[in-house]
Order: sequence, then C-alpha cells, then structure tokens
Amino acid sequence: MKVKNPVIPGFHPDPSLLCVGKDYYIATSTFEWFPGVCILHSTDLVNWEIASYALTDDERVDMTGLDMSCGIWAPNLTWDNGLFYLAYTIVYTDRQRYKDTYNFVTTAPDVRGPWSEPVLLNASGFDPSIFHENGRHYLVNMVIDHRTDRVRFCGVDLQEYDPGSKKLLGEPVRISKGTGRGETEGPNIFKHGDYYYLVVAEGGTRYKHCTCVLRSRSLTGPYVADPNNPVLTSADQEDCLLQRAGHSQAVQGADGNWYMSHLCSRPVERNSILGRECAIQNIEWTEEGWFKISANDCGKPEEYFEVPDISVKQQLDHSQRVDFSDGQIPLEYMTLRRSFARNGISVENGKLHLKGGASVMSKYFQSLLARRQQSLYCDFEAEMWFEPRHLNHIAGLLVYYNYDNHYYLKMSRGEDGKFLAVTSNVNKEVEDVATVLLPEDSSHVLLKAEIRKDHLQFFYALPGQGYKAIGPGLDMKNISDEHIVGNGFTGSMLGVNCCDCQLDGVSAEFSFLNYTEYDVK
Repeated sequence: MKVKNPVIPGFHPDPSLLCVGKDYYIATSTFEWFPGVCILHSTDLVNWEIASYALTDDERVDMTGLDMSCGIWAPNLTWDNGLFYLAYTIVYTDRQRYKDTYNFVTTAPDVRGPWSEPVLLNASGFDPSIFHENGRHYLVNMVIDHRTDRVRFCGVDLQEYDPGSKKLLGEPVRISKGTGRGETEGPNIFKHGDYYYLVVAEGGTRYKHCTCVLRSRSLTGPYVADPNNPVLTSADQEDCLLQRAGHSQAVQGADGNWYMSHLCSRPVERNSILGRECAIQNIEWTEEGWFKISANDCGKPEEYFEVPDISVKQQLDHSQRVDFSDGQIPLEYMTLRRSFARNGISVENGKLHLKGGASVMSKYFQSLLARRQQSLYCDFEAEMWFEPRHLNHIAGLLVYYNYDNHYYLKMSRGEDGKFLAVTSNVNKEVEDVATVLLPEDSSHVLLKAEIRKDHLQFFYALPGQGYKAIGPGLDMKNISDEHIVGNGFTGSMLGVNCCDCQLDGVSAEFSFLNYTEYDVK
C-alpha cells in the first residue's frame, strides 16, 4: 500500500520514530507550546493519533517568559527493559553564540504516563538522545562552541548515564565532528549487525538541510562517513514536494522492513506556512552495509512510502469540531508556555472558558488555546460570548505564529461602543486593517478564518445572520518559518484567546471550535 507524505501534516518537527512490539510511536518538538513533547501512536505507520504529551506539569517544566521558538527542542524517544526513555532539551536562550540548552531525561512504563521527575543531564548542546546496550545507557548530544573563531556546532559527544544514581558517569567523549557539511545536530545511534550507526542532521534546518550517516565497529568511534552521504536531502531539488528534508531516525518495523522518519515542509513560494512536518521513507540495506532510500539513489524524499498491509485506508482529513460537552479539551489543542489552569483556561458548564490574560504579544500569562493548521485549505470557526467593558478587554480568533507574527479578529469596546476589528502583526509592524461597530446587545458572535493556500479572509456573523467578510485578504506567507525575523521553528496555529489588559476581570466563552479541511486536487 502506498502512503502519502507528510504522514503527520502541520507543525510536527524533529520526529523521533520508535517501534515497540506491534506499536509505533513518534515524538515531536513543541517549542514554546504547552503541554510539551507531542507523542503520537500508530499500529500501521499509516494513521497517527496523539497519544499524550510527556511534559504536562509546569512546575517541572516552567517556560514562562521564554522567547519565540525557544522551549522544548528535538525529543528522542527510546525503549529499554520495559521503560520508555524520553530525552529532550529546554532552550532558555538562543542569541548570538549562546543557547543555554538544558538537556533532560524522563521515563515512563507507558507513553501516556505517568512520566518520572525529569533529570537534568548537561547543558553542553542540544538534541539529546539515549542509546541502550546490554543494560547500559548512553547520552548522545551535539555540542556548542561559543568561541567566535571556532565552528559553533562543533561535534557530537557520548557519555554514559546511570539511571540508578541519575547521573552521568565519567567525562564525555567526542565521537564525531560530523561530515563537514556544517551545523551537525540531531544525533542518534542504533546498532545493526557489527556496526554502530550515527545518524545526524546537517546543513541547517532550512533548504540545505540533510541527513547523513556515519558508522563504527566501536561505540566510541572512530566513526566513518557513508561515501554516499547525504542519505536524505531535498537541497537543490526544486521539483521535490517535500523540501527542507532532514533530522531523521531509522528503525526496523514490526513487519521486518526498515523505515526512516524525517522532518520536511511543503512551502508556498518558499514559505513554510504549515511549519516543518513529519514524513516517513522506506529504507534498505546495501551490500556495503549502509542504508539508502529504497526508491532512489540520490536521497530525494519520496512523496509516498509503502507498507505491506494493503487493507489499511489512510485518513487524510484532520477536520475536527469540538463542542466541549464532555468537559474536556482535546489533545489537539495547546496553549503557550504554561498549563491550561495557570493560563486561565478551563471547561465550565459545557463551554470553553478563557479568563482574560496578558496581551496577545506577551510572553507571560496568555489565555490562548490553539491547534495546528494541518492543511493549506481549511476553515477555523468559533462561537464566542464576550462582554467587553472598555478598550482593554479583548477576545477573538487568532491565526498565530508567534507574538510578533499573527492575524487577529478581535472584539473590544471603544468610545462608540462594541466593535470587531482585524489586527495584522507582521514582524512587529502592527496595523488595524478593519473596524466594524456592533449592536450593543451583540455579546454573541460567530468568527471564522477562511484559509486558501496563502490567502486568509476573516468573517463574522451575528445570531441568525449569514457570514460577512471583514477586512481585506491577508497574506498567509507572513505566518511562516521563513518570514519570521529571528528563529522560526513552529508553524501556523489556529485558536482563540482573551486579554484583560486592565486587570479588572473579564472572560470569554466559546461553545464550539470547528476546524474543517478541504480536499483540493
């Protein structure tokens, strides 16, 4: 059966693929979004659903005030002797030569938890992974050199980890400096036959991104690069649907075949609106003992991969209507930097309740709930009850990348009464592009974002009336990794929020959120 890539669309970068028995798991980065580390599950490699988030306690994982695209990077999910191991980085700083990258490991008997108290391992670099062999455990991570006359991403270190004492043992060993393509990161090791294989991402996570492989008969090296590197890349392949391919992990599946997960994007005019997504490739072993993508010899990521089971049907539509009647917030929805409770988000009496927080441009106390945009052709709709008493009470619908880049259909109150307005924020350039006065009794309103590839149009409707467009068409290319000034590592998120910039108490309620995808050939 042919399976279409990306197999997990939308903001799901740095996928760590794991097979345990007949079950498959993928852990992906969440950056400043909370809960942290999204873990997806599948029994067929074809259809994936969110099983859990590993980091749900913001007393253990406090990201309050962190800059955009900092937070939780590149998780690595492994399994040994009945336990899942999750290694991950929290990036507290990412400026100039410094990053302040704290690497942790946590364990659980089940990916749905409970996960153990995270253990701080080191802060020498990022993208940690754990390799297990004969009851011993080894931390692998890339290393940063802050000196301006040296290569910043200077190599990969290995150091033994003792779960009993929860400490690293001895001194780290530099096992590789990469292949010379630069920005060596995302290291993970697996053993096959007589060799240890070191898989690394190189070239940076933009359009020169790639996956390279090195191997050694000894865990500590020396590691020799595959002469056919890179084993995966879409660099200089303009006709390739899956661009920016790299950051991979290879596993043998329950069916005996070998697969490799990797990140990619589907840019619109070189703008990755959906962020970095997750794809899977078939790989095979060569006579020389290296591996390659089965379908070609150039490392080009394929739009389709194959699984043996021809009876499985791939679910390509991720549409979802949520009415909160069960009192729960679905796993697809996230908030920023802190837990739902600490951000004033709850479900009360069958409605989503948002207690007013800081402004939408804040890094603190945001009452914002959002889900990933997973298709270039979609609608996002919300039914809102809101009673603003003055200008500093604001609530509405967001198409959001970060605090400096978003579009906002918002309700507030001015000198002439209640109004709806569209605010555009593109790299800190803020503009109100439309204002519509509302009847005084209109605390109940429907809001909608209609996204058609790189075009966004907002709509609103009062009860009993049809939708009306509000504001001009907006450019979704501004909500993309490439357009961001500074680091852009996430993707377009669709959500709702409530701001209380007066701190005198205001809330918004939402009876439903409706995300609808459209099949455009």
